[in-house]
Amino acid sequence: MSATILTLLALVSVVRCHTVITYPGWRGNNLITNATFPFGMGWSYPCGGIGPTANRTAWPLDGTGALAFQPGWFAGHLQNLMYVNLCLGAEPQNCSLPMVPVFELRGPSNNPYPGTVCLQSIPLPEGIRPQKGDLASIQLVQTPRHGGAQYSCADIIFTDDAAEVPPVTVDNCFNSSDISVSKVRIVAESAGPTAPTGVSPPSTSGAPPATSTPAGSGAASVDASAVGQLSALLMFLRLM
Repeated sequence: MSATILTLLALVSVVRCHTVITYPGWRGNNLITNATFPFGMGWSYPCGGIGPTANRTAWPLDGTGALAFQPGWFAGHLQNLMYVNLCLGAEPQNCSLPMVPVFELRGPSNNPYPGTVCLQSIPLPEGIRPQKGDLASIQLVQTPRHGGAQYSCADIIFTDDAAEVPPVTVDNCFNSSDISVSKVRIVAESAGPTAPTGVSPPSTSGAPPATSTPAGSGAASVDASAVGQLSALLMFLRLM
């Protein structure tokens, strides 16, 4: 077997989707490589190549819910940018409503690793006011250092009855000690010296939320939401 073929096979083993959503209910297993998805299903926008499920998880109408996931199923995910977006509708094709600021996730190594991350309290995007019975999906995007985004979704239905929402417990939503979550820093260029500003990550159990770093003298202030995901990714690579 030629060296080129061996290299391609190695790449296929590395670039498969690596994220499993454990709460709320995952749309479905997209940790699959086949003839239709030779590099893995997870690359397919918006939800990793899987359509909506009828088995939706009830989500509080006030929007404050939890998300738990396992990021390290395959190699290549030592360092990642993570995005959590809301997709409105029964079969959404647009997931452009951020629910939390982009955050950095670090695993214990670049090899496959076990462990779970829990975001305890996720609000709805500003201005979104769903009604009881409305359908939506939560999109989780994992972007490792190579820059290729991988997608997973959980389908939800909004409810005003707290009894319908599956309980969040230490068994289904917890944080493993060898996985860390931190803010993404964005550098503002100006005539004077540069200084980082901070984007706080979402709150996780057992770990206090990060705080913003004040800008130094002569540095322009940057609003992370205005800079957007591309700037965050550029800074992520620049920090390496």
